[in-house]
Amino acid sequence: MNTPNIYLQAKKNSEDFFNKDVLNYSRLRNFDFGINKRNNVSNLSKFISHRIIYEYDLIRKLLNLHNLELVEKFVQEVFWRIYWKGWLEKRPEVWDDFKKDINLFKSNKNLQNALDGKTNINCFNQWVYELKKYNHLHNHTRMWFASIWIFTLKLPWQLGAKFFIEHLLDGDAASNTLSWRWVAGLQTKGKNYLAKTWNIQKFTNNRFIPENLANKSLAIIDNREYKISENSKYNFAKINHHLILFENDLYYEDRNEIFIKYDKIYVILLDNTQREIELSENVLNFKKKLIESFNLKYTNSEVINAFKLIKKLNGCSSIDVIYPFIGENLDFLKKFSKDSGIKINFLYRKEDIYCWKFSKKGFFNFKKNIPEIIDELILK
Repeated sequence: MNTPNIYLQAKKNSEDFFNKDVLNYSRLRNFDFGINKRNNVSNLSKFISHRIIYEYDLIRKLLNLHNLELVEKFVQEVFWRIYWKGWLEKRPEVWDDFKKDINLFKSNKNLQNALDGKTNINCFNQWVYELKKYNHLHNHTRMWFASIWIFTLKLPWQLGAKFFIEHLLDGDAASNTLSWRWVAGLQTKGKNYLAKTWNIQKFTNNRFIPENLANKSLAIIDNREYKISENSKYNFAKINHHLILFENDLYYEDRNEIFIKYDKIYVILLDNTQREIELSENVLNFKKKLIESFNLKYTNSEVINAFKLIKKLNGCSSIDVIYPFIGENLDFLKKFSKDSGIKINFLYRKEDIYCWKFSKKGFFNFKKNIPEIIDELILK
């Protein structure tokens, strides 16, 4: 079987970064030099978020080239995505409440000006343009953007998080929603992030010197409490003859022997009629390319519209599904299973389950366990 081009592109991009720029990452990663100079960061997040690149495999390959102390900051950044997923898996109601919240707010002129990039803050307007055109923002810039949205423009954080999901190629329910909550002061209660003019000036290399930013602001208050949800039933093995997977976990190398044994693999990309948060055309097209690349690898694979799933599964009482994590894909599956009566057998990854047990508290607690995680999952 040939390896599809999108996987080869991701592999080449990661190898180039590891061989050329990763040793400068810790020193330069916070600088946003503009869209034409991005070699100070990896540019891999759009592949990692869809598991074209598998996080644990990425770290393994990196540590085969460099000692951990030389690349520790990059390794931590990769683990942030794993941590965010685990944190949300333990508190799924946070995602449910976020979806409910975004329907509570009505559009107004201030919101529309922000969405159109027509505020009195030049850097913010430029970032709106960059987000819509290139579907990417530097990570530090995302923090500034969210802070200005919440504390200077006084707009609901939920609508900002929705805006990012609509336009980011690497957007996912966990890292996006929880990062916005962190800026707002909800993840670490009472501790919000406030963008400063000097900080933006320094880390944009004097490209922007914004005025009129909020000098001080209290964290957003939300009195909702979320109890930790525990799931002790994780399956890792094939049970049924048919499999479903979505675009946010397309890694196949560790499951190739399982995939080829299925009678049929159905690859699904929800369109905007099946989503609560509609994605931009660019984002949907990117996701289509990813699933088409996966589909090319397996003769028993078929890309289908979710509306056709019930017809395809006629006569099935149960089906295997690559677990898609908290988000719109899982929401769709829950409704589909309820409406159709077809039982879902989720296939998890042992690496994820191992890491999620460290995701009940803040990232500092998770970070303390990274050496153990590396020893157990990556260097073993």
